[in-house]
Amino acid sequence: MKQAVILVGGKQYLVAEKETLRVDLLPEGTKELETEALLLIDGETTKVGTPTVKGVKVSLKVVEPEVKGEKVRVIRYHSKKRVHKENGHRQKYSLVEVVSIK
Repeated sequence: MKQAVILVGGKQYLVAEKETLRVDLLPEGTKELETEALLLIDGETTKVGTPTVKGVKVSLKVVEPEVKGEKVRVIRYHSKKRVHKENGHRQKYSLVEVVSIK
């Protein structure tokens, strides 16, 4: 089974073929991505790129362009002052499937 380390949106991910992963929100209208591999694991052999492995491309297909993550609650509190403020935040992600590692 082939595995590769790729760089998407400034973050590195270890991926395998036919795997889905959640990456930071991609620009609107993006259907497919093709990125280079930083590292390739093919069975017992491992190839490390400087900075990328030559001739290795990873094809990605956008399954869902926008998915919301879990809600994070942020509470600011000042003791003995009767002051508190609560905010919530839901990060947006894109759901991507790895089509092939060539």
